Amino acid sequence: MKFSDLDLRKIGNTVQLVGAIWAGEGKAFVLRFPEYANEPTELLEVELTHEDWKTLLRQSDVVETEVLSKTENGELFKAIVRKCERSVAQQVTWNVYRRDGFRCRYCATDKVPLTVDHVILWEDGGPSIEENLVASCRKCNKIRGETPYADWMQHPYYLDVYRKLTPDARYQNEMLVNRLATIPRVVNVRAR
Repeated sequence: MKFSDLDLRKIGNTVQLVGAIWAGEGKAFVLRFPEYANEPTELLEVELTHEDWKTLLRQSDVVETEVLSKTENGELFKAIVRKCERSVAQQVTWNVYRRDGFRCRYCATDKVPLTVDHVILWEDGGPSIEENLVASCRKCNKIRGETPYADWMQHPYYLDVYRKLTPDARYQNEMLVNRLATIPRVVNVRAR
């Protein structure tokens, strides 16, 4: 696979570091973090130049990355976004957890660590504000991935697990679909 085939926007978002590869004595050892040990994963080898490595490290670390964003009239333009802009303020995260009863808004679990999920995806300009975030377990967040929220409400996985939700929680999730248009979009315009 060539580096140009990668969607860099996914690195650090839906494509996460799950281990390391060590090599020596004519062998390569794939070492996965315990929480990813049993996940079926297709192993792809990506050819990288030194410049590709620099680009990848910039994307996966704390420096800026270049993404395409849309203006209000739908025109595409380049934006430079820093990783720190992608993080969610701790107070906002805790407010979302508290509002959602410290349980996943999709499957109702309260037995695992939570994340926050952007209702309007960050890549689509969804802001990291309470109105655009829901508490989500890592599994639900990962399975949703880049699925638009309205489509997620019809996804087979969600339709299977949402039965664990209270009627009020189901209603809140469904009402979010109606409020999508009212959530502001982040448009980042920066000079190089």
